[in-house]
Amino acid sequence: MEKTTKTELKNTLETAAENRDIVVYGLTQNNLKHVTFRIPKEKITVFTGVSGSGKSSIVFDTLAAESQRQMNATYPPFVRSRMPKYPKPAVERIENLSPSVIVDQSSLGGNIRSTVGTISGLYARLRLLFSRIGKPYAGSASCFSFNDPNGMCRTCSGLGKVTSLDVTSLLDPALSLNQGGVKDSLYRPGSWYWKQLAQSGLFDLDKPIQEYTAQEYNLLLYGSRDGSGTPENPKFPGLVHQYTKTLLNRDLSDKSQHTQKKSQHLIKETECPSCRGKRLNPTTLACRIHGYSIAEMSEMELPQLKAVLMEITDPTVSMIVQTLAEGLDRLIEIGLSYLHLNRETLSLSGGEAQRLKLVRYMGSSLTNLLYIFDEPSTGMHPRDVGRMNRLLCQLRDKGNTVLVVEHDEDVISIADHIIDVGPLAGQKGGEIVFSGSYAQLLQTDTLTGQALRHTLPIKQSFRKAQTSLPIRGAQLHNLKKVDVDIPLGIMTVVTGVAGSGKSTLIFQVFARQYENDVIMIDQSAITATQRSTPASYLGFFDEIRRLMARESGQSESLFSFNSTGACPVCGGKGVIVTELAFMDPIITECEACAGQRYNSEALSCTYKGRNIVDLLNLTASEALTVFEEAKIRRHLRVMEQVGLGYLTLGQPLSTLSGGERQRIKLAKNLAKRRGIFVMDEPTTGLHRSDIQNLLKLFELIVDRGGTLIVIEHNLDVIKQADWIIDIGPDGGKDGGEVVFTGTPAEMIRSAQTLTAESLGRSCARTDLLK
Repeated sequence: MEKTTKTELKNTLETAAENRDIVVYGLTQNNLKHVTFRIPKEKITVFTGVSGSGKSSIVFDTLAAESQRQMNATYPPFVRSRMPKYPKPAVERIENLSPSVIVDQSSLGGNIRSTVGTISGLYARLRLLFSRIGKPYAGSASCFSFNDPNGMCRTCSGLGKVTSLDVTSLLDPALSLNQGGVKDSLYRPGSWYWKQLAQSGLFDLDKPIQEYTAQEYNLLLYGSRDGSGTPENPKFPGLVHQYTKTLLNRDLSDKSQHTQKKSQHLIKETECPSCRGKRLNPTTLACRIHGYSIAEMSEMELPQLKAVLMEITDPTVSMIVQTLAEGLDRLIEIGLSYLHLNRETLSLSGGEAQRLKLVRYMGSSLTNLLYIFDEPSTGMHPRDVGRMNRLLCQLRDKGNTVLVVEHDEDVISIADHIIDVGPLAGQKGGEIVFSGSYAQLLQTDTLTGQALRHTLPIKQSFRKAQTSLPIRGAQLHNLKKVDVDIPLGIMTVVTGVAGSGKSTLIFQVFARQYENDVIMIDQSAITATQRSTPASYLGFFDEIRRLMARESGQSESLFSFNSTGACPVCGGKGVIVTELAFMDPIITECEACAGQRYNSEALSCTYKGRNIVDLLNLTASEALTVFEEAKIRRHLRVMEQVGLGYLTLGQPLSTLSGGERQRIKLAKNLAKRRGIFVMDEPTTGLHRSDIQNLLKLFELIVDRGGTLIVIEHNLDVIKQADWIIDIGPDGGKDGGEVVFTGTPAEMIRSAQTLTAESLGRSCARTDLLK
């Protein structure tokens, strides 16, 4: 789109001033090319475009950031110092911006004490209900909280589980203390903790642990020869006492990754023997309503809990019951009916967390706000997208402005206004290529318009599996003794509504049963350092440094920000972190290297006119026009194949979304010609045009002899499956069964499932578009 003229801008601003619309003028944030546009107030505006086109730069880096920044500026200095810092976006002017509420896919945070009930506020209402009419009377509402000393179980401190030290994971019996018999790095020979043990005078440091007498073994574990009483040397209380103090029966969710990883190996977690996982003390658990304790109600799936609550007729608590029922209805309506109030928030997926946030805001009485959503359809079955759309419309109808970044057609179709960003990604994006209604978008030649008009037909030629791997009697979580065969050598798509049992069946049953054959490619965080980038993760950064070294005659280490080439001031981090005693650290860009992380010597060397920072700032697609080396080009082409051509070579992996992390893992594993590839919703965050490229890649994996198992809601992927395993019929206790197996064509012809219904509608639409 051409740059807006002054006359056009004047007319836009005058119209916006009259309508009080949001107007953004001269936006150059990231890859945006001095764009000007308006957003109508009290409407749903959906931002579309391929990944990397600039949607997030507009919505999150500009509108959300500026709204939050200006709101934070209204608070006193002490409050501002404790709040997130938002940089001023690169924009000339924004008119009529409202206070914003950001509903993204980030974790809800909290710790193991944070549950669906506590984060939604429903558990607080339930506690109030029990304090009013529960029998026998147990006290105020605080007495029903597992986070309060008045209510929590004394044994587990309200956690519902207790931990014990796994000695077999801690000790290597064949080694002596001098040889590293205590496997924890804290006790490696020469360390401070090892010296406390060694200098206690209690042990023969060269004697293998397996040769210890019972008394010596007790000394090592408990600090005393009989395993009880006061430790013989106060400097060494015994390994069990040491770890009990630092790791056991504590919430470690806010500790370092190193501590959390260590705890997974050293700690055994079991249900609390006192409260049996209920978290509460006996007095609290004895208080009941209609025969149910508060813990039992919190373990009910939401529809069952609502049914129990609706049986309460006591007029003194009618308002509490009504508020609880309304909150439960919103959770059920958005497709979270399979959850229960006691579900830990740390166990929720990004999509589930975002929907829970949406429900929480639906109860707000505030209006004239700017609600911003990041792909809210993520992780949702097509059946549930319609339910979520109704909630978005309700937010709008309450007088709010709703902005949505989205690829799903069902969400795009409800928009009052659509802004399409493109035409492509990276440097080839950053323009507003369309602004108008959904009907108008369908008539355009933008990538989004074309993709919406072109719906993939159902696959007609199916591969047939030569053999399969069986699952028999699976009954983990809500699975009901499932028997199913997983075919090999073809593409199998596992379908079903959220909470039906798909992930349990594939990730927790199948993958563990056949773990030596399975290549897991999920959306979990990549276990790499904060300095890891696509180039280093995929293994071609070394090749780039070799090219720079050969071209300049310098050492390869000069072109690593982890080595000789690092900026001497920031150590290659690009930022300076100033630690403050009682406040969050202040992070500022390094003035010496301007955030580039390299020293001046490294930056003075070039390859084809570009220094190392210029090369790392290239997107994968751009880099293909620069590099001629076969190894580098092979990795770059794979990045394009998996839909990551817009990523820069030096982008920190910590900034990638779940879908991006999964696709870069696929890129890393693509060289493996055989194996069983298991993927979890790989289309997350992908534009419809990129999904077709991903499907071609799936075909390549199978054609080369691999097996592909995909958990997916996207109907285009389901249509292209060789085999479908549909789990249902619904979510939670109403799921956990195999309700269909067969080809997509067979599903449409004979299946009576929620997935079959959605697939049939999509195929009918395809026929209409022909």
